[in-house]
Amino acid sequence: MPFRMRTLGAFAVGPLRPPLRWLQARRCSARADGEAPAGPRRRTAGSLSAQVGSGPSFQDFIRRVSVKKPAIEKEDLSENPNYLPEDLQEGNSRKVYFETYGCQMNVNDTEIAWSILQKKGYERTAQLSEADVVLLVTCSIREKAEQTIWNRLKQLTAMKNKRMKTPSPMKIGVLGCMAERLKTELLEREKLVDVLAGPDAYRDLPRLLAVAEGGQQASNVLLSLEETYADVMPVQLAPQGHSAFVSIMRGCDNMCSYCIVPFTRGRERSRPIGSILEEVRILSDQGVKEVTLLGQNVNSYRDTSEEQFCSSDPTRLSRGFQTVYKPKQGGLRFSDLLERASRVNPHMRIRFTSPHPKDFPDEVLELIAERENICKQIHLPAQSGSSQVLKAMRRGYTREAYLDLVRNIKQMIPGVSLSSDFISGFCGETEDDHQQTLSLIRQVGYNVGFLFAYSMRKKTQAFHRLQDDVPAEVKRRRLEECISVFRQEALRVNAALIGSSQLVLVEGESKRSAEELCGRTDGNMRVVFPKEEPAGGSSEAITAGDYVRVKILSASSQSLRGRALGLSSLRGSADQEPV
Repeated sequence: MPFRMRTLGAFAVGPLRPPLRWLQARRCSARADGEAPAGPRRRTAGSLSAQVGSGPSFQDFIRRVSVKKPAIEKEDLSENPNYLPEDLQEGNSRKVYFETYGCQMNVNDTEIAWSILQKKGYERTAQLSEADVVLLVTCSIREKAEQTIWNRLKQLTAMKNKRMKTPSPMKIGVLGCMAERLKTELLEREKLVDVLAGPDAYRDLPRLLAVAEGGQQASNVLLSLEETYADVMPVQLAPQGHSAFVSIMRGCDNMCSYCIVPFTRGRERSRPIGSILEEVRILSDQGVKEVTLLGQNVNSYRDTSEEQFCSSDPTRLSRGFQTVYKPKQGGLRFSDLLERASRVNPHMRIRFTSPHPKDFPDEVLELIAERENICKQIHLPAQSGSSQVLKAMRRGYTREAYLDLVRNIKQMIPGVSLSSDFISGFCGETEDDHQQTLSLIRQVGYNVGFLFAYSMRKKTQAFHRLQDDVPAEVKRRRLEECISVFRQEALRVNAALIGSSQLVLVEGESKRSAEELCGRTDGNMRVVFPKEEPAGGSSEAITAGDYVRVKILSASSQSLRGRALGLSSLRGSADQEPV
């Protein structure tokens, strides 16, 4: 595999420095440059040391220097532009408009940012034309995602310029990963942005917006080793309100060679388990029927917030997997959190995303199999089917180890649904590597997938050490082939569900027809069914948030269609049972 190495400076190969005894001592002298010496002087080491010791000290040089310390009066603080009293950070009913791009972590970040601003007196609007502040929550995972933001910023700037002389000029802010990664360019390029806030700086948003209101650009993109927003209750923005996301950890330590996340989100840190469970309880009391636990590497959760959690036991990994960092010790693990979260409300589904395959020890799989309200669906990002490419990606496993994990999961959790991520055209990927990826997709049998062509990101190890040597047209062709095979296998997996009875959590009306409802199975498959009365003759209407038993009548690679049999619940359910 071709590597682009950054070499160190050349080693010295000339003659070595002469011994110190060959060097002549430098002396301080009152003699002017060029003046001939009065005569040879010989000084012993002892006499020279005595003269230096009796000479002037550092205090002699600064003794006569007077430093005037101006008195700082209290009223001077108000004139300091870096100091903003609390009242200036109030929103005063200014309206904020959010646009969210990228992953579910960004959706959760939007809810956190809005919670902070709401407490400061801001109001939220769904109409861009009404907005005093427009905040884009951004993604940097691929170049296309960033280009989308640049294009949107130009559109928003045109709107902003039209409102410059109005009583309510618009301010534009960029939050999240792109703010951290491209901070300098965002502030200087065509002056498109008033406010920048990185993923760990949302608490500072009121101050940043106050500074921007005064006509200055404001930025805070510092990453934190501690920030988890554990004490911030997100304001859920989902329209139905029956599903919610709960962030349990932030950052990532895996350092995969292609990934920008460790550089935009920082190191891993986990929320205290008590604050997570409290948020889950509040959501349950609000009628939420499904909670998804979120994290960049969600199943590497490790709470060390309390001393009694700190032990010498190392974190257990999936068999055959390894990490680029030293084994971590102590703390409450993901299995501990999952077990406690599932007991908050046995009628509420628990999901989690996005995990890493290395963090699926048997105790996690046993818990998923045992608890009815922990969904039997696992996201298992493979990224490639080639051991050679996986090594270049620094994934910490081989093709064989990944397939062994898949077999173990299917054995321990019968009927489990699997989803995955794949990257086409990574650095050095050969045609044989690509074929191995296609064969892995066929062998595993996923029902949901997220597939992308490789996009090199600055700061990553791949940027510094590898060559993006797969032509764009080859990346596109390989991606299309992966998508085609993925759809074939997804159709096969979904078709096997025809004739079964699936427990569906209803999300609302289908986007294509007001006469149909849609929802998701335990395996996270989308199911569409008519609004007509259930086949069992129940007169009770089915609404969003209900659990419904649906008989599957047909399948495609992306969804299932069926007929409602009647209202149901999680307790005592038997998914995938033929009727």
